Amino acid sequence: MSLFRKIFGSKSEKSEEELKSNVRGKYMPEIKLPVDERFTINFKANGGKFLYCENLDEIYNSLNNIIEENNWEDKKVLVFDNNLKDRFKDFNLSISSYNQEAAYFLTTCENLIADDGSLLISSSQIAEKRLKELPENFIVFATTSQIVENIGEGLKGIKSKNKKQIPTNITTIKHFKSSEEKDFLSYGSSSKNLYLLLLEDL
Repeated sequence: MSLFRKIFGSKSEKSEEELKSNVRGKYMPEIKLPVDERFTINFKANGGKFLYCENLDEIYNSLNNIIEENNWEDKKVLVFDNNLKDRFKDFNLSISSYNQEAAYFLTTCENLIADDGSLLISSSQIAEKRLKELPENFIVFATTSQIVENIGEGLKGIKSKNKKQIPTNITTIKHFKSSEEKDFLSYGSSSKNLYLLLLEDL
C-alpha cells in the first residue's frame, strides 16, 4: 500500500455517506438565494397572495379572477393613481374617492423588499392616509424590477427618483393575514388581505 493511501485512505474506503454528502461546513457562508426568490418566499410566509404574470394580458386575467373570486364586481374600488385608472379603464371599475365605501384598494408600490417580504409604499400611493384608514383588501400592481434587497436600498431609490420632492408618509406593509391569525410580533400593525400582481419586466 502506498504511503499516501495509508495517510489519506483510499476513495473506496470512504463511506458512501461521506461521498454523497453535500453538506457545507458550519463556517462556510450561507448561500444567498436570488433576490426575487427571497422576496417570494418571505412574501408568502407573511400571508400574501402572489400572482406572477409574464405580460399585461395575464395581469388583466388575474385581476378579473380576483374580482370574481371575491364577488367585487358590483363593489366600489379605491384608486388614487391616475395611471392605474387608465391602465384598467376597460374593466369599468366603479371607482370611489372615499375609502369608507370601497371594498378594496387598487394601487402600486415603491418597492418590494426581499429581506422581509414587505411592500414599501409612500404618499405617491396612499396620499396622506394611514394604513388603517384604507380598505382591508389590497390589490397591488408591481414589476419585477421593483424588487430590492432591503428597505435601505428602497429608500435610496425613492430619494434618487424624486430629487425635487421626496414623497412623505413612507411605510411598509408586511402583515397580510386576518386579525385572528396575527401573532404577538404583528401587534399594533395594520394587517391587509393583499394580492400582488407581479409583472415580469426584466
